[in-house]
Amino acid sequence: MTSSREKLVGAVTGAGSGIGRAVANKFGSVGADVAIVDVNPDSAQRAATEISDEYGVRSRAFVADLSDPAECRRVFDEVCEWGEPNYWINNAGILRLASALDTSDELFDQVMDTNFRSVFVLSTAFAARVIARGDTGSIVNISSIHAVLSEPNAAVYTAAKGAIEACSRTFASEWAPLGVRVNSVRPGATYTELTNPIYSEEIKRAIYQRVPMRRIAEASEIAEAVYFLASDLSSYCTGTTLDVDGGYIMDGSLPDIVYGDSDSSTSG
Repeated sequence: MTSSREKLVGAVTGAGSGIGRAVANKFGSVGADVAIVDVNPDSAQRAATEISDEYGVRSRAFVADLSDPAECRRVFDEVCEWGEPNYWINNAGILRLASALDTSDELFDQVMDTNFRSVFVLSTAFAARVIARGDTGSIVNISSIHAVLSEPNAAVYTAAKGAIEACSRTFASEWAPLGVRVNSVRPGATYTELTNPIYSEEIKRAIYQRVPMRRIAEASEIAEAVYFLASDLSSYCTGTTLDVDGGYIMDGSLPDIVYGDSDSSTSG
């Protein structure tokens, strides 16, 4: 994996549900101990219990509001007391919608603190701990296709995701010689407990028209990409951002239009 130790130990933030839960399940399935960090105590405990029961690994719930940097540091210390981590997955995030002109200072701070500052605080805490003990480790940060694609009414969310990617590259440059790899995963449309209700038939048709693979991802597919970047399967990767979006970002075609069709072909 990412360390000379046989046992994998680490944490997934926002792991009570959605992509974070799928990532925690993946780590449990390969025999890793996994700390479940979430703001919701019931979801966190349920995830930890089910992962322990199903995979026979250690999994414990840790409750924290990651919008508060003091809470980030507290929960990081608690995780380290439970087990020295050699992987850390920053997944926790929130979405608060408002037009740019209507974005309040409160909304800005809430989204940036939860989605970006927590990543900065927890990543630096993890790296410092790993480096101090002379070990190796891996961080994977969860971004979004909206780090590079606009999303109206979500200016702060998109800015936070862009900041995660930019900061991850700088972390990777600084810490590569010290044994800590830092990579990002950029999911596209994904089925989760939170998104399922908004994927109406109309919205799904629009997504299928835009995404070359003509479907929405399962959270488990995102989890596989996260595990790849966290594990020694990607031992020579750092500063990488991996798109898991069905081809959404790379596709520049126009839906239902093909250049060169008989009616649209030109000469000269």
